[in-house]
Amino acid sequence: MGQFCAYKNPNPATRVQYPYLLDIQSDLLSELRTTVVIPLTPSKLAAAMSLTQLNPTIVIDGKNFTVMTQEIAGVDRNQLGAQAYNLSSYRSEIIAALDFVLSGI
Repeated sequence: MGQFCAYKNPNPATRVQYPYLLDIQSDLLSELRTTVVIPLTPSKLAAAMSLTQLNPTIVIDGKNFTVMTQEIAGVDRNQLGAQAYNLSSYRSEIIAALDFVLSGI
């Protein structure tokens, strides 16, 4: 498990809307049972009025996904699906989105 890695959503009830869960928790906390994730949704399913800073776009295999920062959640690490992608190249956009949620800037 690693910070800024996306995992396949193992939940069949939410997998179409949120095919990936982005782990944002620091690797320093890897011993905890839970981790903090942000769901990724196909951009074509995201609201037309998503905010660029709050909801950056990430490209995975040539497809656009929207980071649904406002839907941040804690999950049990054992419930995460298979690690699919390392998205650390989007670190600055993800951190900026989290800053926007916390401070409004």
